[in-house]
Amino acid sequence: MSKKMNILMFSGDYDKALAALILANTAREMKVEVTMFFAFWGLLLLRDPEKVTSEGKSTYEKMFGAMTPKGPEELPLSKMNFSGLGKLMLLDMMKDDNAPPLEAFLKGAREKGVKFYGCKLSMEIMGLKEEELIPELEVVEAKKYLEDALEADMQLFI
Repeated sequence: MSKKMNILMFSGDYDKALAALILANTAREMKVEVTMFFAFWGLLLLRDPEKVTSEGKSTYEKMFGAMTPKGPEELPLSKMNFSGLGKLMLLDMMKDDNAPPLEAFLKGAREKGVKFYGCKLSMEIMGLKEEELIPELEVVEAKKYLEDALEADMQLFI
């Protein structure tokens, strides 16, 4: 019998995204089916810095897009960020321990077949276009997430 894990990724913080992706990768290595549903700030983890655009966006959407992180490595820490100094310290400590960066965990999850769902309404409110995000992302409504979560053996909210 196959196990299933569902993660609701609401946070746009580097350390929380790192924890979520470590769990997703580990679960896939254990042959657990993994679905990640990204809403609001969590969607910033999936932005492709090479595909960010302001074309066809309102003034607020353009401003929001300019002020928010443009991909996983631009995410701030949830605590002790200190205008980016805390994150630099964390990255140095990770490097000292030969721990891969967040981008590597995201790449691993993509390669291992983690299912990525993006909240349609969150994307509309935040002015994010599907083409700005990773190609594996499927844009869905909240109902699809809830149906998926109800079938999961484990649900996590990060």
